[in-house]
Amino acid sequence: MSARPRGRFLAGFGVFAECLLVGVWIAVAALPLVTLPAALAAGAGHLRRWTGDEQAGLRFFAADLRAALRGGGWAAGTAYLTALVLAGADLALVRALPVPGGNAAGTLAILAAIWLTVTVLRAATAWRPERRWRALLGPAARRALRDPAGSLLVVCGLAVIAASAWFSAPLAVPVLGVLVAATVAAEHRVALPG
Repeated sequence: MSARPRGRFLAGFGVFAECLLVGVWIAVAALPLVTLPAALAAGAGHLRRWTGDEQAGLRFFAADLRAALRGGGWAAGTAYLTALVLAGADLALVRALPVPGGNAAGTLAILAAIWLTVTVLRAATAWRPERRWRALLGPAARRALRDPAGSLLVVCGLAVIAASAWFSAPLAVPVLGVLVAATVAAEHRVALPG
C-alpha cells in the first residue's frame, strides 16, 4: 500500500472517529431533550471546523451550544418535541381505534415526523452564531422537500441510528455524529453550484 492511499484512509478514519465523538457530545447536550436542535447545531459546527482544519474541540462545541440556545434553540426544541408527541398521539389513536382512513392517517403522521426531523436537522446544520432559529426553519423545510436526494441522505442517517439502536441501544449515541455528518453533506450538496 502506497503512502497516499494509506494517508487518505487514515484521514477518512479520523473523520469517522470525530463523528462518533461528536455524537457522544450531542447525546449528552441533548439530555434535556428540548436542547436537541441546539446540540445538533453545535455538533455540525464542530464537524465543519474540524474538517476545515480550524480550531475545534469541546470548548468550541460548548460555546456553539450556548449560542444556539440563546438564538431560539429552546423554542425550536420545544416545538419539535411537541410536534413529535402529537404525531405519536395520532399513531396511538389510529392503532387503538379502527377508523376508516386510519392507516392513511398513520402513514401521514409517520411521514410528517420524518419530514419534521429532516427539517430540524437541516436547520441545525445551517445554523451559525449570527442566525436565529426562526429564520432557519422555513428555508430548511423547503430544502427538505425540494432536495429529495439530500433528504434521503439524511433519512439514511436516521436509518443507521435506528439499526444501531436495534442492534445495541448504546451504539445509537455515537452514531448521532454520523447523522449530523450526513446532514452536513446534504446541505453541502445544495450549496454547490450546478
